[in-house]
This record gives sequence, C-alpha cells and structure tokens, in this order.
Amino acid sequence: MTGARGTDTRTGTGTTGTGTAVLLAAAPAGRGRAMDAAAVLPALAAVPPGVLTGTATATVVELADPLDPQTVLTRLRAAATTPGPLLVCLAGQLHLDRRQRLPHLALARTTPATLRYTALPWHWLAGELAVRAPGTTTVVADLAADPDVWERLTTAPDLLSLGPGPLLYGRVAPAPRRGEPLAPAYLRSWAELWRSGARLPYATLHAEAAAHAASAVPEAVLLAPAPAPAPVVDQDPHPAILAAAMAGRHGEAASVAAAWEREALRRHGPRSAQAVHWTEVRADLARLAGEPARSCELWLAAAEARLALGQRTDDPEVEAAVDRAHHQWEQLGDPARARALGAPLIALRQRVPGRQPGALAALTRRMTG
Repeated sequence: MTGARGTDTRTGTGTTGTGTAVLLAAAPAGRGRAMDAAAVLPALAAVPPGVLTGTATATVVELADPLDPQTVLTRLRAAATTPGPLLVCLAGQLHLDRRQRLPHLALARTTPATLRYTALPWHWLAGELAVRAPGTTTVVADLAADPDVWERLTTAPDLLSLGPGPLLYGRVAPAPRRGEPLAPAYLRSWAELWRSGARLPYATLHAEAAAHAASAVPEAVLLAPAPAPAPVVDQDPHPAILAAAMAGRHGEAASVAAAWEREALRRHGPRSAQAVHWTEVRADLARLAGEPARSCELWLAAAEARLALGQRTDDPEVEAAVDRAHHQWEQLGDPARARALGAPLIALRQRVPGRQPGALAALTRRMTG
C-alpha cells in the first residue's frame, strides 16, 4: 500500500458474522519519536482476526508507520463502510496544532513545522466513524501526548471525544521529555489478554490493561466510553452542533451531525432534501475545522445530490453549494488535492456557472496554470 509499511489483510475465525479490524501504529522518525508505536504490531498481528472483532471471520488492515494522512483516511473510510463490528487499534503520539488548537496523530514524516499537512487530525477519525451505527465500533488507543495536548486534557477532558457512536477505550500518557520512547504497554496488554484465549468484555479488558500499564506511567489519563443518547427528533440540534464547533470540539460536532444525517436517511431516504441538508451541515463543519478539502468534497456531493433531486442548475441552493465548493477549493494548499478535486469541480461548474462572472474561466486557468 502506498504510504504505509507492512499493510496486510488477513482472515480468521471467531463466533458469528464478519468484522473488520484496523491496526494503526505511527510515530515520527528520529528524535521526534515519543512512543515506540510499531512495537505493538507483532503482538496484535498474532491475535486471531476473529478474536479481535468477536466474529467468525474478520478482515485485518495493518498500517505500520504510514507516511500520508490521506492514505490513512482512505483506509479508515473504507473500513467504516464495512458491515459488522469494527475495531480500530491505535498506537502513537498526539500533537496540538498550535493554530487551531486541535489534536493530531503524528505519522512517520510529521515534524512540528509540518504537523497540519503530515499528521492525521483526530477529528478526521471521529468524522469517518460517525457514519456507523451506534454500538458497532470500538476504538482502543495507546497514546503519548505532547505537553500542549497534555495540558489541554486537564482542562478539556472531552478533547479526544469521538462522539456518541464509537466506544473509546484508551490510555494517554505524557510524552517523555528525554530518553527512550514510551512503550505501548496498555495496548500490548490487550493483545496478550486476547492471545491468552480470554473472551472478556471490552470494559474488562480495558480495566486489566490499564492496571498492568499503570506501574510504568501512573499519571496517565484513562479513556472510557460514554455513549450519548440517540437524537430526539423533535429538538433542534443545530445550536448545540454549532456551539461544539465554535468551541473547537470538531470531532463531537461532526459526530452529532452524522447521527442526525443517519436519522434523516432512515426516515426520508438517501434521495431526500433532509439528507442533503445534513451533508451541507457537515460541509460547513469541515470549513469551521479548517479542512477545505473535506468541505469541498461535501459541497460537491451536496450540489450533485440537489441536481439528482431535480433542482434546476440555476436554483439558488444548487448555485450556493457549487460556489461554496469552489471557495473551499481555492483554500487548498496541497497541489495534488487541488488537482484531484479540480476535475469534478470544473465538470460541475460547466453545468452550474453561477452568478459570478468568470468563475469557470478562473477555475480552468488555475487548473492549467
């Protein structure tokens, strides 16, 4: 797999059904490495796949020190669309984007100067997992936190919230200031318990692993699930979603919006104005989170969905969606992402020129310049 070392897919046996497990271990090379994340992968890889997910068969995707956040996002997105239980095991280190104060999972090429472009934003993980039905997704994380993340955790305990759907178990330890990188002892304990043949509930595995790892880092913060109730259909969720986004809790905002989108899909179907509305809400949340590529993708999807519903190309809602996709595209700093999203944007602009003279010509010039 491009951008990852040691990617593999395996199948095994367990109880009933089919599941998926993603094993992601990542940390920067050299002196920036605060956790020896990849050291836990052999132990996890030795666990029968079905034991990881509690199913008869399971597909296991292993990502060892991946280089590119878009590659990781693609794999997470593919895993999130699979039926059956999903388990995500994470080992690595968290750094705070100093501009937006958002946590990121460092990857192999991450440095303090390139964090926003080479690390995986934590709210990307929350956003991808938010599309899954509640109770079908579990994340087990063993993380080292840089001083900025560690300080934020003391004042914002929900900093790493994944929203109401996924169940998150984990340990977050302060990154060592010098000496050897932190060992992923918490996640290794999960692997050892699984390999022992124990079929314990996740909550019990968490308690056992936390107790075992406590001797090495007694000040670590433990993460345990706190699922939120299902949406109440007669309440207006928009103020709470916006408040979470404006407070910097982008993962929480994306998860709640995705829960309402699922409810709209269930009640009204995918080809409905209600479902399109929530796609647009998610697009705007991506803008607020400083993710122009994601926002552009969602606005493109919303525009195409409105056209599929029979709205005219000069409908103000269609034009607004295309204009917003175009605006977010103009914010992209990554030439490769700009080229990838530019092609569908040009095709859409040709059908929906909008009311801004020269928009298509300007877009075409930038793509060919």
